Amino acid sequence: MTRTPHSLIRAALAALSLAAPAASAQTPAAKATPAPAAKTAPAPATKATPAEAKQFAEKLNADLKQLWTRQATAEWIKSTYITDDTERNAASVNEEVMAYVNNAIKDSRRFDGLKLDADTARMLHLLRVSQTLPAPANPKQRSELASTAAKLEGLYGKGKYCGKDGKGKCRDLEELSDVMAESRNADELLDAWTGWHAISRPMRPLYTQLVDLSNAGAKDIGFNDLGTLWRSSYDMPPAEFETEAQRLWGQVKPMYDELHCYVRGRLAKQYGEAKVPAGKPIPAHLLGNMWAQEWNNIYPLVEPFPGQASLDVSSALVKQGYDSQKMVKLGEKFFTSLGLKPLPQTFWERSQFNKPKDRDVVCHASAWDVTYDNDLRIKMCIKPTEEDLVTIHHELGHNYYYTYYYKLPVLFQAGANDGFHEAIGDALTLSITPAYLQQAGLLSAVEKNDKNVINLQLKDALEKVAFLPFGLLVDQWRWDVFSGKVKPADYNKSWWALRTKYQGVGAPVARTEQDFDAGAKYHVPANVPYTRYFLARILQFQFHKALCEAAGHKGALNECSIYGNKAAGQRLQAMLELGASKPWPDALAAMTGTRQMDATPMLEYFAPLRRWLQEQNKGQKCGW
Repeated sequence: MTRTPHSLIRAALAALSLAAPAASAQTPAAKATPAPAAKTAPAPATKATPAEAKQFAEKLNADLKQLWTRQATAEWIKSTYITDDTERNAASVNEEVMAYVNNAIKDSRRFDGLKLDADTARMLHLLRVSQTLPAPANPKQRSELASTAAKLEGLYGKGKYCGKDGKGKCRDLEELSDVMAESRNADELLDAWTGWHAISRPMRPLYTQLVDLSNAGAKDIGFNDLGTLWRSSYDMPPAEFETEAQRLWGQVKPMYDELHCYVRGRLAKQYGEAKVPAGKPIPAHLLGNMWAQEWNNIYPLVEPFPGQASLDVSSALVKQGYDSQKMVKLGEKFFTSLGLKPLPQTFWERSQFNKPKDRDVVCHASAWDVTYDNDLRIKMCIKPTEEDLVTIHHELGHNYYYTYYYKLPVLFQAGANDGFHEAIGDALTLSITPAYLQQAGLLSAVEKNDKNVINLQLKDALEKVAFLPFGLLVDQWRWDVFSGKVKPADYNKSWWALRTKYQGVGAPVARTEQDFDAGAKYHVPANVPYTRYFLARILQFQFHKALCEAAGHKGALNECSIYGNKAAGQRLQAMLELGASKPWPDALAAMTGTRQMDATPMLEYFAPLRRWLQEQNKGQKCGW
């Protein structure tokens, strides 16, 4: 399942400079509050004081709220009306924001070394690591960076494949993704895969420019490169964070390997061992997803026990006449059942639930607080599918985080770390159990037996476990690119080396350095950090276990649903209200009682499936 902003994307939380959520089209940028001047006041000659630092932080929050609201307006319009004009307008506003934040960061350095109160110190730290695309000090370079970033996202949003000769029916990502999800014809899958991956070739020179310019911006504010800046936002030294990510991957890798081995064996039966040989990487186009990042669309091909009680939620949604608004209402009901407040009326008036017929839009699901003042909405192109129903619950998780911290200073209006924001909605989707779906009227009574448990767990693992290595490697690739370890001449070679190393997935046809396959994934041209999604897959199970304990659940973790439990809602709300006001270990402790991220609850959740997979894989040639 593709999400961001899952869905993902509310990039102001971590892409404060170029991917912030934005105001609705009903609030055009021309009517927005005028932004503060791009240049901050020059540093005084006298020695700075803690009192001045506190005043600086207060003014900074006020200025940024105005600026980010203006920027959000432009970004919303650009995402929902993709034209050269809206791209240019967004680039202009982004350039202004970049200039202001860049100068504010430099100005804030005069308070280095002072003994500050905890809130002021944290605000200045968050300011310094806030930009995922920092502006160079040089005005010409700054303008070029804003323009390049807008062009890259525009190329992605307007991407279409019109057949090998360019004269066929033009299909966008949604149509091509439908082929990837539904077709079982290897040639059709290959055509859709190669067609979409061709749209990123023109991005390659632009991305090289983006790397150079953003690295210049990172160096201007005291970081070695952009990747170092990104890793500095996790309340620990950058090198320590990279080690922590690898530690978590080490916890879950054995489970991924077991899933990979089983799936490859089943795909070999479907497509033949010549196409899917044992002991080799799985061809990327056969896994049901354009990026082979989640495999849930191939569940019918790998279903352990066909003929068991149906878990076909998509058919139930269609049969019962669920439209986009009704699906979102069902998602809201889950949150209000926990004692959380309803969404504001403006959410229903301003969100984009459906794909317009008259213009290009970015359909990638994302959640927004436009004015940083409870102006909540989501942007999706909703279809009546189980995948979109789960995505709605995920995106509303972002919205409910926003609504419980929007009264904090704007620099604290973010997740404890960016993985937290993604994990909240995902943790609640773990409560979309058969029992919950029966309560919602989407499933008839499902007999509980071992076969049904394995079926359901495999279906979940194809999404959550299969995603783990992809969630890690996207930023691993970019960190190497930003640091210079990977040169532009090796972009594609290094991308596929990591795909093979971590995922055991290979390109289905020969690739060259004319290709730019990383750019076929939204978050690369849009410059949205991706490690958050890896962390979210881990954290969601930690959160789920803690919420189930608060709810008094007894029994297997995979059978717990907190739907309707107010005690669990109170535990959740206590963490949401902190926003980014405290380091993430404090927020984690508020939810779970521990200060370390841990994948053990994920392993516990999938314990029944792992035992079954290990039996199935006996005698198989696993690994790659």
